[in-house]
Amino acid sequence: MQLDALRRHPVRTAFGLFLLGLLIVILLWDWNWLRGPVERIVQARTDREFDIGGDLDVGLGRVTSVRMDAVRFGNAPWSTQGDMATSDRVEFKFELFPALFRRDFRIPDLRLNRPRLRLELGPDGKGNWVFGEPGGRQPQFRSLWVDDGRLQYLDAKGKTDIDIAVASRPAGKAGGRPPIGVEGSGRWKGNPFTLEGTAESPLELRDREQPYRIDLRAAAGATRAHARGNLLDPLRFRDFDLKLALSGQNMEDLYRLIGVALPPTPPYSLDGTLTRAINSPSSSTWKYDGFSGTVGDSDIAGYAHVTTGKRVFFKGDFRSQRLDFDDLAGFVGAAPQAGGQENTNAELQALAAKQAASPRILPDTPYELDKLRAMDADVRLRATRLNAPSLPLDDMDAHLYLKDGVLRLEPLNFGVAGGDIRSTIRMNASESPIRTDADIKLRGLNLGKLIPDAKLTQDAIGKIGGDLNINGTGNSIAKMLGSANGDIAVGMGRGQISNLLMELAGLDIAEALKFMVTKDRKVPIRCAFGDFAVRDGIMDARAIAFDTTDTIIVGNGRISLRDETLDLRLRPRPKDRSLFAFRSPLLVGGTFKDPSFRPDMARVGLRGAIALTLGSIAPPAALLATLELGPGEDSTCGGRYAK
Repeated sequence: MQLDALRRHPVRTAFGLFLLGLLIVILLWDWNWLRGPVERIVQARTDREFDIGGDLDVGLGRVTSVRMDAVRFGNAPWSTQGDMATSDRVEFKFELFPALFRRDFRIPDLRLNRPRLRLELGPDGKGNWVFGEPGGRQPQFRSLWVDDGRLQYLDAKGKTDIDIAVASRPAGKAGGRPPIGVEGSGRWKGNPFTLEGTAESPLELRDREQPYRIDLRAAAGATRAHARGNLLDPLRFRDFDLKLALSGQNMEDLYRLIGVALPPTPPYSLDGTLTRAINSPSSSTWKYDGFSGTVGDSDIAGYAHVTTGKRVFFKGDFRSQRLDFDDLAGFVGAAPQAGGQENTNAELQALAAKQAASPRILPDTPYELDKLRAMDADVRLRATRLNAPSLPLDDMDAHLYLKDGVLRLEPLNFGVAGGDIRSTIRMNASESPIRTDADIKLRGLNLGKLIPDAKLTQDAIGKIGGDLNINGTGNSIAKMLGSANGDIAVGMGRGQISNLLMELAGLDIAEALKFMVTKDRKVPIRCAFGDFAVRDGIMDARAIAFDTTDTIIVGNGRISLRDETLDLRLRPRPKDRSLFAFRSPLLVGGTFKDPSFRPDMARVGLRGAIALTLGSIAPPAALLATLELGPGEDSTCGGRYAK
């Protein structure tokens, strides 16, 4: 009977059996049966292993949800680590009908629990994130949430290893994508660093039309960086506009981080705008524009551009309204002052202490040839005002060129004592030791301003000029000058100087005492000059003369740049009659750091012995030994500087 009924209604029977079978399938279905097919599909599309080690669960609906546990995605074959990515759980939702009929994968929500992502560059410079066949429609993610994530980036060739923790944070506004908090550490080009801050959701990285906002702080040793602003097309790290604050104890430390060789400096703090221009696939220019801040006790502003490629090129233009001159000491291998309120660091403070304890003045810290050869540069520095208490410096204009290890300072100009010192310096560091050529011209230096704190010279009048043409070899300033050859000539034309100073120089005791207790006079200067031949670091005096209407001083001797010693004899010839005018030569000796000025006591003692002998006969006759009969012969100064 039942069989007859089934035969009379076959369609109903088949539909009933289908429903029964569907019910059985639904009751017994396990989505884990699809793990194998899903793994094979992903492997076929990516050429990487893909494994779902836990449960696979699907919630069907117009918006279908998928959950996968213990997910693993394989790494590139060349990597020493088998996994590129893992996650304890991956949950996402997708809109079913667009995916089925238009193959348009819209994923409104993606959640990752304890994801681990390892990005690394291979031996050929290719990243492990490049895999599978390019093309095809990419999924559209709308929201991402990460719990307890970890991101690693490795570049063995570049000595870079970054390991940071990432976790989503609540969105700042309703409907917004949750931002990501990052915190971690690692090594950048071999240098340890730490990183912390926030960035927008990684999903924003795919939208190249909208800026991607970041606020990150990094520290590498004593160097600190704070980047905040917008990235455009950040996946290729181009077209961005960031405010970058940079600070540290020594700009020299930046060489290890960014490959730009800078001299040692005191602590610095700068803030400017960082952008990047793509010149070619292998070259970019990083631009740090409109920055301002301080270096040591100096203010500084300007721009700095670094072009990468086959060879680093550094271009900068810096200006200072008030430049503390000793902050430039690192350029010559010296250290700024370390006492009082001076801004310095521990390394430079130790160097300053070493130099203070040394009997020498000339810096002997060697230049690092590898840094001078590592990059090219075009840098200009201008200072409106120089702070140098011991030197009468007014302003500064320096232009530095560095090309293939050859450094030129052209010009290196200083405003000094109302005049100028104009220099051209060339240092060839492509060979060792460095060969240096210097052409220095002094023009219009005001005599009274050269020693502004000396009461005896504050009313002096006169213009000083000169030429210094020397060359030497050595990897430090001391070595260069210690091997120098060339000519040095300095002179002065007509002017005026204190009579008291001249009387003291001539050891005319009576005249000096008179001007000390009465009123100083001014004596016209006819001319003065010093002409030296420099050979192997020794300055031999060809002529030294200082001629006034009152006294003439002539001299000879030598100055050793090699040993930093002085050995000069100055012979004063007073032109007036005076008692107690010993007319003894003045000996200038000692070292650059501790010079000595003393009369030739043998000559003074001889005069004194004669006076004592005569005094036993007739006291008035004793004065004859010290009586200058004068007025003495006039002297004509020669040389182009005396005209």
